[in-house]
Amino acid sequence: MDKFLIQGGKPLEGRVTISGAKNAALPAMAASLLTDQRIVLRNVPRVRDIGTMRSLLDELGVDSAVKHEEHGNRVEIRARKLINPVAPYELVKQMRASVLVLGPLVARFGHARVSLPGGCAIGARPINLHLKGLERFGASIRIDHGYVEARADGLNGAPFTFDTISVTGTENLMMAAVLAEGETILENAAREPEVEDLANLLNKMGAKIEGAGSDRIRIQGVSKLHEAQHVIIPDRIEAGTFLAAAGITRGHLKLDHVEPAHLTAIIAKLAETGLKVTPGDAGELEVYGPDSLRSADVITHEYPGFATDMQAQYMALMTQAQGSAVITETIFENRFLHALELLRMGADITVDGRRAVVRGPTPLSGAMVQASDLRASASLVLAGLSAEGETLIDRVYHIDRGYERIEEKLRHVGASIRRISET
Repeated sequence: MDKFLIQGGKPLEGRVTISGAKNAALPAMAASLLTDQRIVLRNVPRVRDIGTMRSLLDELGVDSAVKHEEHGNRVEIRARKLINPVAPYELVKQMRASVLVLGPLVARFGHARVSLPGGCAIGARPINLHLKGLERFGASIRIDHGYVEARADGLNGAPFTFDTISVTGTENLMMAAVLAEGETILENAAREPEVEDLANLLNKMGAKIEGAGSDRIRIQGVSKLHEAQHVIIPDRIEAGTFLAAAGITRGHLKLDHVEPAHLTAIIAKLAETGLKVTPGDAGELEVYGPDSLRSADVITHEYPGFATDMQAQYMALMTQAQGSAVITETIFENRFLHALELLRMGADITVDGRRAVVRGPTPLSGAMVQASDLRASASLVLAGLSAEGETLIDRVYHIDRGYERIEEKLRHVGASIRRISET
């Protein structure tokens, strides 16, 4: 397994280009199943999860090709036919977003067999709302040997209210509804920018979707979709991670290819801690890390609130802030695993259920630590950048799932970080 070796204590200075959002690219790739014509996606990040989705589409019999461009990859996908309507456990266990093929497969081909995702390090992430929605649209659902078996002789639009907000649930049902007969209204829908980006792609393909980005999405079903080209939105979590990196190293960074409107809650919270974040030219942010950080409490919420995917990075930042910060995690019940590794580096953190108290500033010292999930690995990188001495982070395949060449981007702005590959 690859590792990162970081020599801490160096302020970050320079310019970073933010990649496309993998959480927008993945449902966009799944949406290609809804038509037999070509879908072209640009600004697709070069991350591990994209490769997993390509492998899944290949398993289904979908043609895809990748071309490197200046900003991200250009991915061309064409689902002319379906060889095998099965999303196997071997792929779904690597990436829970694989379940996003369920809605498109049922909508276009009338049959899908998708492995249940199983356990997850950060907490329970059931897909019951996906299944309830598809049943509401007329699909028959059964669970067989760990797989969801879904069949439908055509779907019918219907109103559906989510019991709890679900991003992938909203995306799955939105994709299913675009080919359903009649009107669908999704209530208590996820409002994330990635949901709105998917709706924009689907509308380019000929769908009729209104209200994406709000909690009420109206979809008028159509009989067929067609080819389209689409540019994936910037990754707001990668941008937030680099903002925090500037703060924890007392650095100065300029971020290119960002969408500041997607970062409102993150920027507001970081400003409370003393970071100065200002918009520059179109698609640019400039951030200055202060000499002294201030503690500030945070509660994670669904968008437009403070993203749970930024909670781990914020915790690392708070280890260097003056005072006590209370971090409350409302989305996942087991998303403080990184706290145990930060303690090994000298942090003062007390965890009680979904609440963590971080007292600072505490000098961090380099140590051998282990990543438990994607965002936890990012928090350990931030801690390593701030720590005295060497930090060795194991299991960095987690960070490769969602950050494009993060060690190269960090080196470009002055970090001492290198990848150690082991066979």
